Amino acid sequence: MRPDVVALFRGLLATGLAAVVVVGVNAGCDYVLAGPLLGYENDDEACVDQRDNDADGAVDCEDPDCWIFSNRCGELPNEDRGFDPEDSLDECTDRLDTDGNGFFDCEEFGCQDILELCCVLEFDDASCSDGVDNDRDGDVDCQDRSCRTGAYVTVCDEGTDVTCDDGRDNDADGAADCDDDDCAEEAPCLPVVESGPEDTLARCQDGGDNDGNGYSDCGDFSCSQSDDEQIALYCAERSEDTLEKCSDGEDNDGNGFVDCADFSCSQSTDEPLFLFCRERSETTKDKCSDGEDNDGNGFVDCADFSCTGEDADEDAITYCDSVTERSPAKCSDDIDNDGNGFIDCSDNGCRFSSDPAVLAVCRESADPAHCDDGEDNDGDGFVDCADFDCAYDPAVTACAGQARPCE
Repeated sequence: MRPDVVALFRGLLATGLAAVVVVGVNAGCDYVLAGPLLGYENDDEACVDQRDNDADGAVDCEDPDCWIFSNRCGELPNEDRGFDPEDSLDECTDRLDTDGNGFFDCEEFGCQDILELCCVLEFDDASCSDGVDNDRDGDVDCQDRSCRTGAYVTVCDEGTDVTCDDGRDNDADGAADCDDDDCAEEAPCLPVVESGPEDTLARCQDGGDNDGNGYSDCGDFSCSQSDDEQIALYCAERSEDTLEKCSDGEDNDGNGFVDCADFSCSQSTDEPLFLFCRERSETTKDKCSDGEDNDGNGFVDCADFSCTGEDADEDAITYCDSVTERSPAKCSDDIDNDGNGFIDCSDNGCRFSSDPAVLAVCRESADPAHCDDGEDNDGDGFVDCADFDCAYDPAVTACAGQARPCE
């Protein structure tokens, strides 16, 4: 091999870049580099050489890579720290800890949610399923928050026919496929049952809705109120209608509802049991604003549907309407209205809203026409195809074939 080609290889290996494809070795042949010639900006030397080593448009300390991997850049001293959240384009690129929480720029969740800054590099199906920690934050694929919350990531949803039968823990909750409750209603995890009336002990304990009426086993009156003594006894033993069974954290009757979330507990004719559940129900303003999961269903205050449901009192509904982030105003006021740690479009209530008006605030591609009009419609500082949503939203065609942010 020619000496100059050998020298090139050695130089590339010294910078950590071995991804080179040699097309030929004779004089006059061409070789193609699979990565940037000068290496990546991930050490002190590369971060002070006045070169854009990784060809991402940012030189030396302008490149966030240098803030993390080099001692020559990083956080600047800031004597004027406040308490305002660090979640804007300017605040996330100033190398200052503007909110005084000990983190700056790409270390902040609010900055990581500005995907165009490339603080996170796991944000689509490809990068969230390659087995690589692309952004070097210690979390791989679906363990990474940016994968689990990515608007255009589908491989981390454990609740589809495909992901419930792929042998993977797609949502990184410790349970894979049919061991995950999210898969309980998906085809690969549904029990194979015999069709017909639920009038035998076998059909009343097979976990299936044999008669197709929407209720299975002892949740079906055909079983729980059966004239067959054996079936009636079987269901009676599993009924959720005593104080003990309505406070044990178990779905005793297998109808999908636990303790006071089950009507057999909360609407019981047994007064002590009825009062027990009423005291724990989240339907009043006091219970919907105390920071407690009073009914033990896993949801706290206004995150619990019972706080805004038909049984909630007017004060509770009014309170939740005032604090939840689900309106254009609440999703653009720079305030964590619901106190869940996420502000405006970083809050899933805004980011994944079904309200078109809210989506327009948080997502440029809410209307695909906005991706080709020369306007920054969502006011995030990025226009048309430079906006992450336009570049990655499969519903947008205007950006096809163009370079996308962070690629």
